[in-house]
Parts: sequence; structure tokens; C-alpha cells
Amino acid sequence: MPHITSSGQDRRQFLRAAGAASLAAGLPWAATASAHDSVWPTRPIKWVVPYLAGTSPDTAARIVAEALSAQLGQPVVIDNRAGAGGNIGARQVAKAPADGYTLLYSGSPMAAAMRMYKSPGYDVFKDFRHVLGMSRSDILVVVHADSGMRTLDDLAARAKARPGALDYASGGVGTPSHLGVEMLASSMGLQVNHVPYKGASELVNAVLGQQVAFGAPLFSVAYSQVLAGRLVPLAIAGPQRNAKLPQVQTLAELGVPDVNLTSWGGVSVPAATPEAIVQRLRTALEEVLRQPKVIALLEQEGGKVAITSAEAYAKGFEREIQFTQSMMQRVGIQPI
Repeated sequence: MPHITSSGQDRRQFLRAAGAASLAAGLPWAATASAHDSVWPTRPIKWVVPYLAGTSPDTAARIVAEALSAQLGQPVVIDNRAGAGGNIGARQVAKAPADGYTLLYSGSPMAAAMRMYKSPGYDVFKDFRHVLGMSRSDILVVVHADSGMRTLDDLAARAKARPGALDYASGGVGTPSHLGVEMLASSMGLQVNHVPYKGASELVNAVLGQQVAFGAPLFSVAYSQVLAGRLVPLAIAGPQRNAKLPQVQTLAELGVPDVNLTSWGGVSVPAATPEAIVQRLRTALEEVLRQPKVIALLEQEGGKVAITSAEAYAKGFEREIQFTQSMMQRVGIQPI
């Protein structure tokens, strides 16, 4: 097998092609066959990403969608439906026809929403079939390069010197960037203020614009800004160091052993989607996620391809719900 590099050009070509496919979203779809027909798919498939364009889930979905389009022989169109920590897009898919033509980029924020919101507008188990998990990303604690802070101890010292004066940005209520910082602050005895945004890219922009003191975005979203010297990484909120920034220690290494976070994502469909369609989709996704070029593109910003079975992916939601509940109880957060 020839060696395939993960150049920026490759990634741009994937995203341009995926973006072109997105133009088809406004075109009428002619129903030429029943969704229960064994020849599925016979028309374009819409993949709802419940986050802003340019975020890590959006970028990952566009890379996979382009390869999946070739695999299935039909366009896979990305439809960004951001807001309410991912709930808006999830609600849309929960109510969509269960015909295999509407997919959801699902993940850990959906599980958190089951406890963070009194009424998220869907049930993560009753309203969806979880097809498979496809990726994981570390969480990176970052500050602005001009902040004067270079270590986690620096951040703690500044927060303790001015209790309640430091703001941090998150990608939305209930996201790992929210609950993770609350756990970190609780563990270190810090008083900080939460400022929610609509996604990890807006979180990073808030730190870059010095609208907040720090944040804990997805590794893949912050990575390019770290390389450019605009952000300073203070810690990895995961079980081990990331090979892209091997010098950055984990929170456990820095004396905060009980804050271990990763963000994960995959594909789900409306609950009543026929088994034959789910199996066909799962097989196609597994084949795509094993392609060397797709792996290289997904992992070049520090993310990790992690193919997870439907059963294991569903178990992940159960664990995340329990984890969210325990975190909320620990730091005193009430459902909104």
C-alpha cells in the first residue's frame, strides 16, 4: 500500500468537496425508492452536525462525509444546526423520518444534556439508534500568550489572588469544556465565572480576543493556535499526554488526579430506522474510518479515530450520563 501523507492540501481538498456537496442541501430530493428498499440509499443523505461550522465535530464530519459519499454512491450533505449545547440539532433528528436519510453527529454533550437540562427535547436512548462511535479528542486547558501565565500554578495563583474575577469560556452548557473546568476549579479551590459560547471555535476566539482569562477547548480546535504561539497550553485533561504536544503534562501529573476528560463523537439515527439500513450504514462507516487517508486527515490536528461498536457506543452514553450527574453534584450545578 503506498504511503499517504496528511498534508494540509489533502484536507482542504476534502473540505472543499464536502462543502460543494453541502450546496445540494437546498435542492428537492426526489423519493425514488422506499427507505425500506434494500437498495438504500437512492438519494442524498443529510448529516446534521449540531455545532457551528469550523468546529472539530464539523470538520471531522465533512472529512468522513466526503469519503462516505463515495462509499455509498450518494452525496452526504452536512447540515449545521448549532445551539443549546447541541440540543437543537439533536431535537431535529429525533423528530426526522426514520428512513436512513437523516443522520446525527452525536456524542458526549448529548449525554451530558440529559442531566444538565430539565427538558433537552429528546431522550438519548428512546429517540435514537446509535450506529457507532468514530472519534475521541482530548481537552486542552489554554490561556492567551500575552496573559503572563505559563503553568497551571500560574492560573491557580491568579484566580486565588482575585476570587471570582476570572472568566472562562466554554463551548456550551454541559460540554466537557464547561463541566471539566468546574471540576478543575473545585479540585483546586478556585472561584471562576462561566461564560458559555456556541462551540469550541467560539471558545478559542474568546480566549484569543482576551474576552476571558482561559478555556478548555477540544485539543484539535486549539492546536493550530498553540503552534502559532497565540495560545499557551497549561495541561491536558485526559488520561495521557497527546503525541502532538508531548511536552504538555496531564492534570494528573500536575497534581489534579480526579479530572479526566475526553470528548467523543459518532453517528446516530432516529430510533425507528430499519436494521438493514443501520447495518449498511455501519459497514460503510467502518470501511471509511479504516482508510489511511481519512485517518490521517482526522488525526492531523490531534484527534483520534476510535471505531466503537453500537453496543459499546450506547454504553458510553450511559457512563457519560452517570459521570455528568456525579460532576454536577460535586460542584453544585443544578439543571437548567
